Amino acid sequence: MTGPNGAADRRHHDLRLLAPALVVWATTWALLAAGPATAYRTSAICGLGASLVLVRARHVARTTTAGGTTQRAGPWPPRVAVVMAALLCASAAAAGTGLRLSAVVNDPIRELAEAEAHALIDAVVTGDPGFKPSRDRPVVLVRARAEVVRVQRSDVDVRVPVLLIGTDDAWRALVPGQRIRVTARLSPPRHAELLAAVGIVRGPPLVLGMPPALQRAAERVRARLRAACEILPRDHRGVLPGMVVGDTSRLAPEIAEDFATAGLTHLMVVSGANLAIVVGAVLAACRLAGLGRRRAPLLATVALLAFVLVARPEPSVLRATVMSLIGLLAYFTGRERQGVPALCAAVLVLVLIDPGLARSYGFALSVLATGGLLVLAPPWRDRLARRLPRPVAEALAVSLAAQLACLPLLVMLTGEIGLVAVAANLLATPAVPLATLSGALAAAIAPIALAPARFLVWPAGLAVGWIIGVARTASRIPYATVPWQGGVIGAAALLLAALIAYLVLRNRMLLALAAAALTGIVVAGAVLRVTASRWPPPGWLFVACDVGQGDASVLSTGPGQAIVVDTGPEPDLIDGCLDRLNVRAVPLLVLTHPHADHIDGTPGVRRDRTIGAVLTSAQSNGRELRLTSGLAVRPTTAGRQWRVGAVTLTVLGPWTAEPRLHSTSDGADINNASIVLVARRPGFSVLLTGDIETEAQRSLLSNVPPVQVLKVPHHGARYQEPAFLESTRAKISITSLGKDNDYGHPAPSTLSLLQRLGMHIYRTDRDGDIAIIRTSDGPATVTRKGGKVAVWR
Repeated sequence: MTGPNGAADRRHHDLRLLAPALVVWATTWALLAAGPATAYRTSAICGLGASLVLVRARHVARTTTAGGTTQRAGPWPPRVAVVMAALLCASAAAAGTGLRLSAVVNDPIRELAEAEAHALIDAVVTGDPGFKPSRDRPVVLVRARAEVVRVQRSDVDVRVPVLLIGTDDAWRALVPGQRIRVTARLSPPRHAELLAAVGIVRGPPLVLGMPPALQRAAERVRARLRAACEILPRDHRGVLPGMVVGDTSRLAPEIAEDFATAGLTHLMVVSGANLAIVVGAVLAACRLAGLGRRRAPLLATVALLAFVLVARPEPSVLRATVMSLIGLLAYFTGRERQGVPALCAAVLVLVLIDPGLARSYGFALSVLATGGLLVLAPPWRDRLARRLPRPVAEALAVSLAAQLACLPLLVMLTGEIGLVAVAANLLATPAVPLATLSGALAAAIAPIALAPARFLVWPAGLAVGWIIGVARTASRIPYATVPWQGGVIGAAALLLAALIAYLVLRNRMLLALAAAALTGIVVAGAVLRVTASRWPPPGWLFVACDVGQGDASVLSTGPGQAIVVDTGPEPDLIDGCLDRLNVRAVPLLVLTHPHADHIDGTPGVRRDRTIGAVLTSAQSNGRELRLTSGLAVRPTTAGRQWRVGAVTLTVLGPWTAEPRLHSTSDGADINNASIVLVARRPGFSVLLTGDIETEAQRSLLSNVPPVQVLKVPHHGARYQEPAFLESTRAKISITSLGKDNDYGHPAPSTLSLLQRLGMHIYRTDRDGDIAIIRTSDGPATVTRKGGKVAVWR
């Protein structure tokens, strides 16, 4: 069928095909948070519903004639077919999810995790190590499949997924397929994930065996590509492997942040764009070589599968692979490729095979971006082509469609709207094919000969340099991102705003009213900006600085001077906070324990400021010394006391200087060696707890005095002693942490505990800098988020 009506019918047909895929996704997403029994009941109910619909449809589809015979009245109505498909898909999804949940929940490892026991586990690595970059020993996260667990001195065969967390550098060298043995402290997963347990491991893993031959070959390709990239500048050699095969092991944290701000993070994830470029190049080469329609798709399929093996089967890669294979099948059979059905088939198949994808944000972003390209981009391209050259119109439509389709989910995750993403993608897109093709060819040649691979890497490096320049420039534009309400509420508000904007733009009267309202808002905002409360608030006593995933607290001791307790992970962040507070002198600097997120900002405190003494934990391993050269460093233990101006500091812990921490000490030991102190001045008291965990909290129970403000230990982690928090009798709790951190801070259980204890909860990830001021009714809280000041009493 051709013509406008035929195109409209075809689009409606494509959209109806979304129903089964969406039903499978939504059903799996919901049931992952439930138990196996609920999943099985849902499967039975949906199966019964499909049977009833089938019986009813068959009855309606037959009519009785005057002669007493029956004949079929015609095909089932489309709505009946859609309902049937939806119910059958929901039943299949529920059954599959129930089977996976049963395997995970009814397992010896889950029982050990519920008891938070230590266990010896043999496991097979199933994914590349992920880690949080840091100048201090980063935390490495490795997904694995547990195969043997020792229970009561006997080995039990299992086959369940686990997440292993370690800090030793040896974790970063693991390759999917390797068999390892670890002793881990197990705990149940915090979120609705298909994991039997999360294991925290001290020291390196014991490698028991090499990965399979295919995985070894894939890792050799990745390693040789990294070797070929050694001729490039440092930033380039970290970005190119990420763009080509998704290898971000050398990506610098500052570059990753620039890409995120500029809306270019998707370039670091192998997705449909990479596969389309590679497959398109293979098909073009086959066409030039004179290969027929039958052989070209087979070679393209082989190249596609080899590329996926090297790039690892991540969610976005799996989605793109299934879609590409469906497209190649359409090409092989000579039928027109249909984008929306291919996307629906990919979602349906992948979620049924791996229910965990239903809760993968990466998978969701990939699907949304592809859907935007298929549904939104074509009509926008045609409209823009009336006023712009077609290549420009196509590039602009593609960038807009992908960004806008993903925007609600991005807002839900980050609480920000990127204003430069479309422009940055337009500028970066022309360089992506050159970087991908040259890099892919280099990756293919590097295992055989490194010299020609380095020759191919050179033009790819030029393209990558352009993309890095775009990311850096875009990220430094003022208001490159603007704050927005995060979570589901933020996403819903954004969709509502988009709907209102669409209606306004289609009505001239509404457009005029909107322009007048916007003008009024701008004028009112300017007036409020002039008359709003200034920062810092007059008479501030204490400020918890927003330094991301870390700690930094400031206690005022007089005009222009303050005690600083911990300095956060980055010098610029603490320096900016102290500048806003007009602090020019720090008579006492306290570094509670030698973790990077508490001490690496120290150079920022030293910028153009005078510093008196530096207090460190008597149990410290001395890592702070590299940041405090030239300063008077004084180790301290419990019972010591300092007085600066009106502020008195009393040290509650650590109790002794033994045992002293070593370079191999694990995170829990270092956390429990934190300095814990009480700061008091007339009308105000605060307990600063560093990162102490349950062991140290229990040891301090008898010595904790009541205070007004509590700095929650360890960024609100789940390991808290309820009696310790209760003994503080604090009315205000402040948790210092970074937005969207990888550790799950603050833990829901900790937040619930603080609520039950009647504390007013404040968090730097949500409230920004948090100040305590004195009022006639006692301490009041003033928060600063995005330059806006709010007062809470």
